[in-house]
Amino acid sequence: MGLTREEKVAQVDSVRESFANASATVLVDFRGVNVEMITNLRARFREAGVEYKVIKNNVVRMALDGSDLADNEEFAASLIGPTAIAWSFEDPSAAAKIIKSFRKEFSDELQPKDKPEKLVVKCGLLEGQVLDAKRVEKELATLLGKNEIRASLLAQLTAPMQNLVGQINAPAQNLALVLDAYRRKEAGE
Repeated sequence: MGLTREEKVAQVDSVRESFANASATVLVDFRGVNVEMITNLRARFREAGVEYKVIKNNVVRMALDGSDLADNEEFAASLIGPTAIAWSFEDPSAAAKIIKSFRKEFSDELQPKDKPEKLVVKCGLLEGQVLDAKRVEKELATLLGKNEIRASLLAQLTAPMQNLVGQINAPAQNLALVLDAYRRKEAGE
């Protein structure tokens, strides 16, 4: 049984809201991927706070009607065939990293010889800019994540303090070494 008009409007509104709130988005073609693998992929997305949905292309077009993406030819070209969308709300690189690592982990099943590739990235969005599939895997998937940026910032902030503590302790250490050397000399060691 099909969706009622109200359910369709709600679905379009939900997709529009997801696009508006996402820090990054990745569109993938999931043809040929078995249910077990998709379930595994969905679990990884859930753990990372990434929303993943299979959505009809017409619903996406309606949701983006009137936006800059509606007129983007590169994005419109991606809305052909089965489309699943992964929205990252917190960490822009999360969805791209998960897809890249998933494809690498299951490369034998997803990239069989003499057969079409499976779980293919169609395109990505980062701050309103459309990224082709290669840029999604080479740039977006290699961006530092939120926690990695925090760790780097923390290391940069604490480095001067650690150096200061080392400089303050240096004279006392040097004095202790001199006294120890003098003690050894007197003891005849």
